[in-house]
Amino acid sequence: MEKFQTIISTMVPLPIENVDTDQIIPARFLKATTREGFGDNLFADWRYEKDGSLKKDFVLNNPACKGSVLIAGKNFGSGSSREHAAWAIAGYGFQVVISSFFADIFRNNALNNGVLPVVVSESFLSGLFDAVNTNAEASVTVDLQNQKITNNTTGATESFEINSYKKECLLKGFDDIDYLLSKKELILEYELL
Repeated sequence: MEKFQTIISTMVPLPIENVDTDQIIPARFLKATTREGFGDNLFADWRYEKDGSLKKDFVLNNPACKGSVLIAGKNFGSGSSREHAAWAIAGYGFQVVISSFFADIFRNNALNNGVLPVVVSESFLSGLFDAVNTNAEASVTVDLQNQKITNNTTGATESFEINSYKKECLLKGFDDIDYLLSKKELILEYELL
């Protein structure tokens, strides 16, 4: 994984509540066993017509809506525990998903795949939606090191929580195996005791 740096990005708004993992990546795409290509099928039933053409009114098909940050309605990632949902979000290019609530399994899958899920208050989330709906170029700053998020339109800032182990992994670009390998000397030292 890449090291997570402070991200300053425009936002892609998805103001839909209760988005489940089947909406994020429909079950018919789960036959693959590698992560490649999942980004193309992110929100497939919302993005594409039955003939494969783009639905003009879906946000990911709007060229004005771009960035590495997805802002989503409350209760994002509910439903089945498929890790493919995190693969699809990362594969599309999102590094951060912001919501007022995430399903626990989705949150962990996202963190394990280099995507930072940031929980904010309903009022802060509403402010982000207002900013991007007023100006598609509105941006947000996500500072993982200091666990702060800033609406760059209003200057409003909130702190967010993250497991310290997962924070360290994201900052160093480690998955779980990389983390263990980084502790190899300590492990060997312990084994010799």
